Amino acid sequence: MAANPYHLDRNRDTMNTQQALEQLILQARRRTFLRQSSAGIGLSVLASMFGQSAPASPKETEQRQGLVHPLHFAPKAKRIIHMCMAGGPSHLETLDYKPKLAEMDGKPIPESFTKGKPIAQLQNKELKCLGPQHPFQKFGQSGQQICEKFPHIGSIADDICIVNSLQTDAINHDPAHTFMNTGSSVPGRPSMGSWINYGLGCETEDLPGYVVLTSLGKFGQAQPIAARQWHSGFLPSQFQGVEFRSTGDPVLYVNNPPGITRGQQQQVVNSIAALNRMQADITHDPEIATRIGAYETAFRMQASVPELMDLSQEPKSVLDLYGTQGSDGSFASNCLLARRLAERGVRFVQLYHRAWDHHGGVKKAIEGTAGEVDQGAAALIKDLKQRDMLKDTLVIWGGEFGRTPMAQGNGRDHHIRGFSCWMAGGGIKGGITHGATDELGYEAVEDVFHVNDFHATLLHLLGVDHTKLTFKFQGRNYRLTDVAGNVVEKILA
Repeated sequence: MAANPYHLDRNRDTMNTQQALEQLILQARRRTFLRQSSAGIGLSVLASMFGQSAPASPKETEQRQGLVHPLHFAPKAKRIIHMCMAGGPSHLETLDYKPKLAEMDGKPIPESFTKGKPIAQLQNKELKCLGPQHPFQKFGQSGQQICEKFPHIGSIADDICIVNSLQTDAINHDPAHTFMNTGSSVPGRPSMGSWINYGLGCETEDLPGYVVLTSLGKFGQAQPIAARQWHSGFLPSQFQGVEFRSTGDPVLYVNNPPGITRGQQQQVVNSIAALNRMQADITHDPEIATRIGAYETAFRMQASVPELMDLSQEPKSVLDLYGTQGSDGSFASNCLLARRLAERGVRFVQLYHRAWDHHGGVKKAIEGTAGEVDQGAAALIKDLKQRDMLKDTLVIWGGEFGRTPMAQGNGRDHHIRGFSCWMAGGGIKGGITHGATDELGYEAVEDVFHVNDFHATLLHLLGVDHTKLTFKFQGRNYRLTDVAGNVVEKILA
């Protein structure tokens, strides 16, 4: 049968219409792609080639400036370096001088100190006092009492504020780290570094705003540190901390694969970002913006991180000050890297040293661990000071809790009722000791400094009212200090 010319024409018209529609869709997609990639990323690339920054979108500007803009108060600090002595350093062999405990060595601790109070591994055991295992001495014009095993920290006694009245709520390591970092012992809350970057924004485009470095000591049980300690929790994931390895490549895959040039890598990043922006226009998912930022920051880090880790340009005098040649994974090396990160605009740096869990052999362990951290910690203060950076860099040294005045064999158990830290720079008074524990070092009895107060004070020094930095999650507004916390005015310069 011969074909019907009418049907042939209609089929031909249908095919032509379909092809025209597909061509129209393709052209629309191309126009969208070109508009978003050329006008967005293309301008960024061209601007960076001429040493300029491309105009940021309102959302990107807000993220860089932070939520709190303008700040609630005039800030004393711009950044924080937090030296985390993981495992719980004994305040009784570091910063809290207790001659009465020395007199009571080997004698039962009075029941009035311990009755009805939480004890970790010493529960239902005979509780005897263990005197300080090393002498203390006075340092500096301020005459602050510091264990003689920390002579370098003693040399900065007039620059630091010793706090001897800290208290926390969590008696075991992981929840205590979580509480110190997030203000809650419940996992899943944002870390203080994430809160700070969320509130203040980021001062660097080439590095993360929150960087973590870890080192491993040889003189105590090395408790594991979970990555959730620097997680962003329910805040957007762009605010979470990024761990840099202390040896080898600081970030895995920071270098290009063999045969791939930086220009080729740039093309890949640009194309992925353009596709992600197209998806964001459809789904309005805020995590896509985080993904775009992560790719672009990672690309910039390929140039900035190797330069950061190259300590060959540091003068020998600086390396000698810290007691390291650098890139050896030591705490001292990480202290030097912390200064370099601070110089480059990183808002929050944490240095974990895992070596302070001294349930046994506390005398020898303190001596060894002091040797690992003493010089680097003091060098960081001196280095920042001579660069005129200490005045706006808040430096903190301390652990997640302290240790008991009661003996656990020849060691000490976990302790939350009273322990110590020191702080320097960034609006903190130097050469003072704040707060006190009782005569045996068991309980904070004067100017109690709870972890919630600690967080409130940090935010205040950064220019932020801790009650106003909030994020709505699961129906209520959360904050770093939750429903507590007071600024400790007495330690402010």
